[in-house]
Amino acid sequence: MDTSALLALMDAGDEGHARALKAWDGLATEGPQLVTSNYVYVETFALLQSRIGLDAARALQQDVLPALRVAWIDAEIHAAAVAAVLAMGRRGLSLVDCSSFEIMRRRGIARAFHFDRHFRQQGFESV
Repeated sequence: MDTSALLALMDAGDEGHARALKAWDGLATEGPQLVTSNYVYVETFALLQSRIGLDAARALQQDVLPALRVAWIDAEIHAAAVAAVLAMGRRGLSLVDCSSFEIMRRRGIARAFHFDRHFRQQGFESV
């Protein structure tokens, strides 16, 4: 689960909010294990706190995080993600995205809940 999907889910003013709610409801019904990383969580928490306020960050922590499995970025995954960002040489591709790609590849995860073109560009399916 990417920051873009979490933000759309949490922010009623986001253009992807309705799609995010529908996808979230569908995923809850299907019952797949939703995985995110601690990097995605930190990025989302900070963006919610600054854009919407602390109540939104609190809701992320209390209402959404319990439904997610958090994959913790270790030194090896971090180093691989940094290397990927530098090798790709694209300004818009973030370290957080590359860390997500690395986790997904290592865990054999093919589908992502996102609103970020970089996931499709990396060959991942969209939820």
